[in-house]
Amino acid sequence: MSADHLTPSVSAAYHGAVIATIAGGVAIVGGIWSLGTARAASPEPTPLAAPSVTAIDTVSAIAPPEAWYTADFAVPDRKIERADGTLKRRETLADLLTGLGASPSDAYAALKPLFDGELLDPRRLRPGLEAELTFEDTGADEPALIGLSIRTADDHSLFVERLDDGRFEAAKLSTKLFASHKRVHETIKYTLYEAALSAGAQDQQVADFAQIFAYDVDFQREIQPGDTFEIVYEAFVDERGNPVRTGEVVYAALDSKATSKGFYRFETPDDGVADYYGADGASATRFLMKTPINGARLSSSFGFRRHPISGYNKLHKGTDFAARKGTPVFAAGHGTVERASRFGGYGHYVRIRHANGYQTAYAHLSRYGAGVKSGTRVRQGQVIGYVGSTGASTGPHLHYEVIKNGKHVNAMRLKLPTGRKLDGDMLEAFDLHRASIDQMRTELDSGKTDGVSGGTAAMAVAYTTSLR
Repeated sequence: MSADHLTPSVSAAYHGAVIATIAGGVAIVGGIWSLGTARAASPEPTPLAAPSVTAIDTVSAIAPPEAWYTADFAVPDRKIERADGTLKRRETLADLLTGLGASPSDAYAALKPLFDGELLDPRRLRPGLEAELTFEDTGADEPALIGLSIRTADDHSLFVERLDDGRFEAAKLSTKLFASHKRVHETIKYTLYEAALSAGAQDQQVADFAQIFAYDVDFQREIQPGDTFEIVYEAFVDERGNPVRTGEVVYAALDSKATSKGFYRFETPDDGVADYYGADGASATRFLMKTPINGARLSSSFGFRRHPISGYNKLHKGTDFAARKGTPVFAAGHGTVERASRFGGYGHYVRIRHANGYQTAYAHLSRYGAGVKSGTRVRQGQVIGYVGSTGASTGPHLHYEVIKNGKHVNAMRLKLPTGRKLDGDMLEAFDLHRASIDQMRTELDSGKTDGVSGGTAAMAVAYTTSLR
């Protein structure tokens, strides 16, 4: 079937018809459909209904993405032009469209179905949003806008098309993703963050790694050059193998003076909760986190010191972590908020009561986490506040205290019990899962696999196309 048999009508997608094959010779680019031009063998195309919701996913895998938008544009006497741009700070989407050549009335009419159909929230637009416009020169003073493509994420885009009656209709289209795996195994020269990123990992993998080992390691003092680490994580790719986004860390290991451990991500069948477990089936999770903040520098330890404001020696009852104002602070463990208010020299202050006689306190906050107030139940890792410099403070930092049975203790030296320990049938299921991950690590290390199978069944994640 040649391109001259197609029509760009998005509305026809609602009535449904499956396109078996489309010839056009234009390669798929990252699963994102683009607006373009094409040549047709006949100047009078015979209309055919656009693909149904189900068929669109098929078309994205076998046909040039231009096919939907370029079939009618292929008539020789039609003059088609394209323009693209990126949303800037303090710019509206309408400003972007008119700046690219759309008339104010066309820009409004094209955006209306996106906003009315709640496919796009104008209040949540971020700089960097990519838009591509297609125009037809009709001989009028201004070319007519006939198509709009907005890339809202790596794996889906929004499309708007002008119908024969002049109305615009919108569609949200997604690509098909396949879960592969990537492995990073490096020796630290300066910092773990620098080593991981230079090896190809992203910020999210570093943050997840730090969270997994947050109960065992003080990343500011206990990680040294020469330590080695390994991260195996999901990396989703499109049909052509182009990277789209990353997913969960499935294995994390650290070999250092502080600890030498490896943890496997495993979802326990009885409760559906995913956690990280060592080879013996013991959870990486501890009763309390050692450092309830990421990306901070330990600036003052527990113990006697000369106070920077009062000038005399006194017991420093906690640990200080220097960080930028606004850095999230996490609840070190499950518990109940006893206090969330200003508290003398502590400034904005949160204290949480945990089980077994433990309490944790967080001081000098700039503000509190959403819903955090006295009597609130919080979970480990929940944001309970943000770094600030309120109260008796010389600069932005978190002052963190651990109290056991009414006595302040050094959080960095606490030996806390682990979380869940697998046994019986659960341990057997974990052992099988662990073996599959180890096989995948071996294959990735030897280059015998690109990670799509990774020693386990390949996972294809089809994101359903939705038209509204």
